Amino acid sequence: MSKYQIVKEEIVERAQELVHKGFLMATGGNISLRILGEEAFAITPSNLDYMKMKPEDVCILNFDMEIIEGELKPSVEAGMHGAIYQARGDVNAIVHTHQVYTSALTLIGAAIPSLFDEQARFLGRSVEIIPYGPSGTGMLKNKVAKHVQNHNNAYMMKNHGALIFGHDMERAIHNVAILEKCALAYLLALCTEKKVSKIPLAVREIAFAKLRKDQKKVEAGDFELGGE
Repeated sequence: MSKYQIVKEEIVERAQELVHKGFLMATGGNISLRILGEEAFAITPSNLDYMKMKPEDVCILNFDMEIIEGELKPSVEAGMHGAIYQARGDVNAIVHTHQVYTSALTLIGAAIPSLFDEQARFLGRSVEIIPYGPSGTGMLKNKVAKHVQNHNNAYMMKNHGALIFGHDMERAIHNVAILEKCALAYLLALCTEKKVSKIPLAVREIAFAKLRKDQKKVEAGDFELGGE
């Protein structure tokens, strides 16, 4: 049995969970997990229906994009995932989706300001839009690696979709749901053509400080994964 079996099984289980929740569809998007203690990560394969995916289909790559395990071709966004793990030591799980309401905001270039307490606490100060880059290219990878260094946990990719992080996959999936709630609420508010209110700046900064405290614990290796 592969020493990565547990991680591979979690990738499949969580990918299918995201399908059932409506955040992943067909073969769109991708998810990955950092291999703790190694410069490597597990990622979904390219162009394979999530509901047909098996643990042996999951790819294990190192940060040089060399395949450690896996017979299938890794996701075309594998380079982007690897760059994020190298840029953000606090990130152990990445979810890239084409979720509908968030994707709609990328089409009109509407970054999401701090609308709710939980958004600032878990997603960051705002949900910014990363400039467009063709899927699977070095251009996109470099744009993403540059923009994620502000320590937010959710981003929107112009004319593409969403990029969400967590200290573990459970937290990342929670963050996916928070992001879609914020995106839908913001879209509806924009449709009213009235002024959209934001939480007070002081509250945003207190919430973000708590997020940064957690992230620093993860980087230091003394954060209990799965906890808050």
